[in-house]
Amino acid sequence: MSSVIEIRGLTKVYVQDFIGTEHGRIKIRLRDRKRVALEDLNLDVQQGEIFGLLGPNGAGKTTTIKILMGLHFQTSGTARIMGKALGDNDVKSRIGFLPENPFFYDYLTGSEFLRFYGHLYGVDSGTLKRRIPELLEKVGIAHAGGVPLRGYSKGMLQRVGLAQALLNDPKLVILDEPQSGLDPFGRKEVRDLILQLKEEGKTVMFSSHILGDAEMICDRVAILHKGRKIADGPMADLLSTRVNEYEVAMAAPTDDLLQEARKSAKRIVEGKSEYLAVFTTEDSANAIARRLLEGQGTLLSFTPRRESLEDYFIREIGDKRAEEARAAQ
Repeated sequence: MSSVIEIRGLTKVYVQDFIGTEHGRIKIRLRDRKRVALEDLNLDVQQGEIFGLLGPNGAGKTTTIKILMGLHFQTSGTARIMGKALGDNDVKSRIGFLPENPFFYDYLTGSEFLRFYGHLYGVDSGTLKRRIPELLEKVGIAHAGGVPLRGYSKGMLQRVGLAQALLNDPKLVILDEPQSGLDPFGRKEVRDLILQLKEEGKTVMFSSHILGDAEMICDRVAILHKGRKIADGPMADLLSTRVNEYEVAMAAPTDDLLQEARKSAKRIVEGKSEYLAVFTTEDSANAIARRLLEGQGTLLSFTPRRESLEDYFIREIGDKRAEEARAAQ
């Protein structure tokens, strides 16, 4: 499988200017404050996959995307898209992009906005006449095509931004926080749309804070922390090897068994006649399940819970922060 995006040693250092004074009156410009937003990043995004770029605020996700899109320039390192250096006009015409904070001309209607951007892409009027209604339908705002954007909610603006990113029928779609401002129903629609793009043979790279959604649809992810990559790989490889909890659902347990479960369980959720006990070790869970099978109650289910992407993310970031704290002492 070929790489659509290749990043090697990408580094971005921002030099911040500060105006100061000398002897209380003479202004001088200081250029000795630097912030490393990205450090020695190596990434590959493969043809036809959904790739998630994850990390807390300030991790370098948006900086990476802006460099790929030519909005910022790297301090060092290289990146290639579709085998060509950044800035290639032919490659640009095959990319769809939604920034984290897009700007909208709010006096335009949704359809007018898409027509305007379609002409910027170089799409002919006949194609736009057919494609704009299709895209408005695809992102769930077909009813609002004639409404000025100033009347759109934040979620509707995000949807019309997604439609804009698909106007040129791109081969590569790059989305910076595409689910921002959407309710759960809207987030599901965006997930379904991204999966549909994959089915159409497109490659999708997106950043997100919503880890549950990323876990559901990503083939591979990379986790950034303070500008450095701390983990990456196929979703199945990252999460398949660790089971962190065992859930035992039971009905009508004896008092002795329930008391024993309370001692060994991490927590117990009690219903009217059913109980859900959560254990951190398989031995503890097996011991309770065995007694239920011996007649001290009814075993409804025994479920190993593997580590979720959120669990993995918090563990990796937590370990990195602990290392940094020890190094600072």
